[in-house]
Amino acid sequence: VSVIVIVSVLVVVSVVVVSVLVVVPVIVVVVSVLVVVVVVVVVSVVVVLVIVVVVLVAVVVVFVVVVLVAVAVIVVVVVVIVVVVPVSVVVVGVAVAVVVVVVDVVVVVVLVIVVVVVVPVMVVEVSVVVVVAVVDVVVV
Repeated sequence: VSVIVIVSVLVVVSVVVVSVLVVVPVIVVVVSVLVVVVVVVVVSVVVVLVIVVVVLVAVVVVFVVVVLVAVAVIVVVVVVIVVVVPVSVVVVGVAVAVVVVVVDVVVVVVLVIVVVVVVPVMVVEVSVVVVVAVVDVVVV
């Protein structure tokens, strides 16, 4: 009986020792691998979420820039239509009016010169010709 008890105790002790020496390290390795996998998965998910957030922020920034550029273009077009075109029309109108006034003044000055200088000179010339003709007729 004592040999059976001793063998039984040795088998139990050997099973316990083998369990402690083999099963515990396997459990430790499995738990370590599971922890590493969980950490890698969590870090990967966080990195993916950060990348998604960065991409979304970039898309929003690009959208805001596009909207701002569109608003700037619209403002420039409105300013050109509301301010530049009427001002240029007024400037061209004033320039045309100035040219017309200058041409009118030049025409009036030329007419005044013709009336004041040329006509009397022609009258004098005609009078001289008439007087010379009369004198010629009388002398002849």
